[in-house]
Amino acid sequence: MTKLLEKEEQVRQAHAGLIHRVAIATQNPSAVPDLDQLLKEAQENGWAALVTTIRKILKGSRDAGLLRGLDEEDQVIVSSILNGIQNPATLPQLDAPIDGAMAAPGLAAILHAARTGDTDALQLLGTMASQMMKAGGDMARLAALVRPLVLGERDPNVLCEGLSDQGQTLVNNILAELRKLETH
Repeated sequence: MTKLLEKEEQVRQAHAGLIHRVAIATQNPSAVPDLDQLLKEAQENGWAALVTTIRKILKGSRDAGLLRGLDEEDQVIVSSILNGIQNPATLPQLDAPIDGAMAAPGLAAILHAARTGDTDALQLLGTMASQMMKAGGDMARLAALVRPLVLGERDPNVLCEGLSDQGQTLVNNILAELRKLETH
């Protein structure tokens, strides 16, 4: 898989819950009672363009022009929603295993930026943690680790407690990436 496709798949998996909720809500809005709250949180955390586009989709727009003006990540999310509405089989897996090798560098970079005072990174982490909590399982446990990681916790025994083998691999990969970033 090319780096671009890997990155797109990483974005799709990171936002699988949102992508599914929006696709479902286009068919049955009452089936996703938390969607409005999720969109409000995303808006407050700096995802205004994405939320505006999602609201257009929820009102019936399906035009490819919805992608104009969106950044690369938002385009992947919106494209996944639109494709999922047309063919639900294209929706990302909700229960896909965590791929620590793919996710760790990006998460570590965001955590490092937040630790050094980048307010945009802090807001992004807040949005990601909120989505991760809703996913449950290891993802919810990882969401609970965001604050300790930003504050400097680096003990894998503390951070990996209660995680599956895949979750532990992700945390260890994040810690390895953070060590690289923090030594430069």
